[in-house]
Amino acid sequence: MKIIPAKTPGFVKTLFPNFVWSINTDKKELYLTFDDGPTPEITDWVLHVLAEYNAKATFFCIGKNIESNVDIFQNILSQGHAVGNHTYDHLKGWKSKTKGYVGNTELTDSVITFQIQNSHFAESYDLNSSKLFRPPYGKFKTKQSKKLQELGYKIILWDVLSYDWDKSVSEEQCLNNVISAAKEGSIIVFHDSVKASKNLKYTLPKILEYYKEKGYVFRTLA
Repeated sequence: MKIIPAKTPGFVKTLFPNFVWSINTDKKELYLTFDDGPTPEITDWVLHVLAEYNAKATFFCIGKNIESNVDIFQNILSQGHAVGNHTYDHLKGWKSKTKGYVGNTELTDSVITFQIQNSHFAESYDLNSSKLFRPPYGKFKTKQSKKLQELGYKIILWDVLSYDWDKSVSEEQCLNNVISAAKEGSIIVFHDSVKASKNLKYTLPKILEYYKEKGYVFRTLA
């Protein structure tokens, strides 16, 4: 079995205290997040499973995927989930100039804002709640993060990685990655992508059932 650190080490969190790694609470609450969508069929399946367990989540969406899958994005919103920004085309921050990276993020913000404003529940949705940002790969330059925070973005990272996208990680290990590491207030990363779908489809229902039996609820980050 491949040994991987599913839980973010405490010292890493202290190095970047202005980022959100987990939610400070002693309540039985967990925060599921899904990166890289909306993706046809995969995101639809995730929404269906979440609805079965009355669970809410936060979807960090890629701008061009929103434009290609407007109906799915609108379904995310209509079912009471939160959305966040994951750049327009999964941009690698460490290979990008700050101006371009920020512009790419702002483009996605305009896409998200347009979709919210043109939804039937626009008046009830807080646009500021969509100013959540997660850098692809969890990496970007310090200048990029500071500029985004100046523009009002809340940087969301994570407490627990499922490694659902990693083909060397088995379905059982993906499940164990979450169960062994998640606790009250944990932000958990999954991906509503084709690459992650095999592990995701095995793990997500089991996670929801496992924590439901323990009295946990799943909430949005906004």
